[in-house]
Amino acid sequence: MLPVERQKKIIDLLTVKKVLKMPELREEMGISIDTLRRDISALAEQGKIKKIYGGVKLAEPKFGEVSMEERMISHLEEKTAIAKTCDEHIEDGDCIYLDSGSTTYQIARYIKEKRNLTVITNSVPVILELMNSNVELIVIGGKVRKNERSVVTYDYLFNFHQLNIQKAFICASGITMEKGISDYNVEEALARKKIIDISHEVYVASDSSKFGRNVTVNIAGLDEVDYVVTDQKVREEVIRGFDEVKTELIISKE
Repeated sequence: MLPVERQKKIIDLLTVKKVLKMPELREEMGISIDTLRRDISALAEQGKIKKIYGGVKLAEPKFGEVSMEERMISHLEEKTAIAKTCDEHIEDGDCIYLDSGSTTYQIARYIKEKRNLTVITNSVPVILELMNSNVELIVIGGKVRKNERSVVTYDYLFNFHQLNIQKAFICASGITMEKGISDYNVEEALARKKIIDISHEVYVASDSSKFGRNVTVNIAGLDEVDYVVTDQKVREEVIRGFDEVKTELIISKE
């Protein structure tokens, strides 16, 4: 196995388990301790992992949220599987909201053949993806966040309550059982709060790496969300936690 392949596997393992002790990681990898130390040093120098006493963990972004470009390619297999699962919950004739985010962008790729589908969005990549499809597009107006390729809007610019959204697909940067879903940006969080308030059903589409994080701005408690759609790498303790709340956890089939 090449160094880059080994290092990707280490990142994948840490995405699932968050923290790994050196003996556990060496057993999972099936490599010598010297090779493992070289790979860990390389990943630490790249800022991807952090060494802790007796083990390693994923490094948190130094300045909050990672860029949209990075998120578009990270955990891509998981996000694709989540998108396919969300597509199964979208029917012909629905009016849905697609949030700005790398996972909801993947949903847009799978819904182009739906009949009489209306998509309301604040995501520039979603708009571009659906521009030449038969999907009817409604774009909420407001200020463009260029780095996020999104539009954030306010009550005085856009009348949210005229929208009749059957299903909203929301992104989140963090999810915990205690605090619910959260995000890094205040303006994005305010728009999401509005959409959650007026939507008949709310789906949070989020890969398993987001669980256990509570970031800058709270969006909503889990009691305000109907479904959380995630991938098969979700930890067992997270799955058990959803037994205690009314929110349904949907795990992708792939």
